[in-house]
Amino acid sequence: MTNEEILARFGPRESMAYDVVVVGAGPAGLSTAIRLKQLAAEDGRDVSVVVLEKGSEPGAHILSGAIMDPIALEELFPDWRSRGAPLNQPVTEDIFLFLGERSAWRTPNVLLPSNFQNHGNYIISLANFTRWLAQQAEALGVEIFPGFPAAEVLYNEDGSVKGVATAHMGLGKDGEPTDNFQLGMELHARYTIFAEGSRGHLGRQLISRFKLDEGRDPQSYSIGIKEVWEIDPSRHTPGLALHSAGWPLRGDTYGGSFLYHLENHQVAVGFVVGLDYANPWLSPYDEFQRFKTHRNIRWYFETPAGGRPAKRLAYGARALTVGGLLSLPKTVFPGGALVGCEAGYLNASRIKGSHAAIKTGMLAAEAAFQALAQGRQHDELTSYPEHFERSWLHAELNKARNFKQWFKKGLSTATVMTGVEQFLLNGRIPWTLHREKADHLYLKPADQCKPIEYPRPDGKLTFDKLSSVFISNTNHSEDQPAHLTLKDPSVPVAVNLRTYAGPEQRYCPAGVYEFVKDDGQERLQINAQNCVHCKTCDIKDPTQNIVWVVPEGGGGPNYPNM
Repeated sequence: MTNEEILARFGPRESMAYDVVVVGAGPAGLSTAIRLKQLAAEDGRDVSVVVLEKGSEPGAHILSGAIMDPIALEELFPDWRSRGAPLNQPVTEDIFLFLGERSAWRTPNVLLPSNFQNHGNYIISLANFTRWLAQQAEALGVEIFPGFPAAEVLYNEDGSVKGVATAHMGLGKDGEPTDNFQLGMELHARYTIFAEGSRGHLGRQLISRFKLDEGRDPQSYSIGIKEVWEIDPSRHTPGLALHSAGWPLRGDTYGGSFLYHLENHQVAVGFVVGLDYANPWLSPYDEFQRFKTHRNIRWYFETPAGGRPAKRLAYGARALTVGGLLSLPKTVFPGGALVGCEAGYLNASRIKGSHAAIKTGMLAAEAAFQALAQGRQHDELTSYPEHFERSWLHAELNKARNFKQWFKKGLSTATVMTGVEQFLLNGRIPWTLHREKADHLYLKPADQCKPIEYPRPDGKLTFDKLSSVFISNTNHSEDQPAHLTLKDPSVPVAVNLRTYAGPEQRYCPAGVYEFVKDDGQERLQINAQNCVHCKTCDIKDPTQNIVWVVPEGGGGPNYPNM
């Protein structure tokens, strides 16, 4: 049944009204809610704020490297240390390696540009930080509804955003209501702030409806894949932040790695691949597994004589919005705003976005509070982008505006020019490079590219996708409509398989897509229950035929320490 048919049969939906509805309980959404409540308390006003979260709890779907610059946190909570914020491991050393298949060259630290210097920053679990942030929000009176995905944007008669509706629960695989069916709920607001993260389902619709990306460079994305390990204490250096570029990726493919030493003998190891890669045979997941076998990397995971065997604790993947300032859409529209990675504020050159998420959430909150105090509603919060343009964040992103574009000219050129722009010119750059097209348009036909043979996983250092998904604690009810939808079911075989050798089998890091034969005929099988909500398929599908929509609330991964 369509949504319209469901509402005609079971409607109308119940509704609740708030001053501000926030979609997404990540760092950006929670910072928005917190700042609103802080301003309300300072002014003696009562501002009602609710945050919707599709995960089972705040932090369940949060994944990042992560090194946090505390600059925005200092503004939100100057007393964050006494509040117990989980920033426990300061960065103690930076290492940047250029890898060949059998070689490694370390950049002297004196030559490291500022974007790769992390003095004063902290290695953290962003999932755990988000859980802490949710506690601070609730203590201020913010209502948080976990397990309630926002599935639909609601509009007023004048076209402004009225709020959102949550997903229906209890639909069967055929889309028909079951005995457990529950109608979704409408949440109305004077302003609605969208903080869904990279490639947000509703944010994508809003950008299209209000033409927010008109005149901007096409947005660009990467996929980040991460594992958390516990390693032998003798090979653990608390606070070490190691980054690399080069092998196993070719020089024409954007990407690199990180290996961060947390507390408790744990390390976060991850790999980032730009989704503008051309070769459909490339598998970001398998590139990551192969990266770990480099002798300078695998050393950390090997067991020294008499030592403790390394143990893999967690796995996950997530898309990153990396287009930067030149791809940043207009962030306000009648009745709402985009914040954090929903808009694309991540600084790819620093591999950091949480400080930008917090800052933009604060700026949007300040604009919304001003509007509420003036008795306004459903208009554009124009002071939000105006204040952003005068902020330290704008200056930071402007300094890095060419970073991603240089990589389309190859790793060597990108390395030299990043050094020139960030180190020699210190961000005072007299030129600007522009992107030409969206990531999915870069994919070449399979017969124009060289197939890539990946080694079989050994189950000790390298692993297959399904065993990785298992430790991501991913779960979806199998008796629900697939949240990975196809505009045209014939396209996967007729176009993707025939022309591009079925790239969805390789770009998905969770084994969701596979081509199988029924009676000798190929068809695409979608194992939606494996989905870790990374959004890569929604971005990289060459015909944009795959559309990611929200599943039932509480489904997806449940990251304990990512």
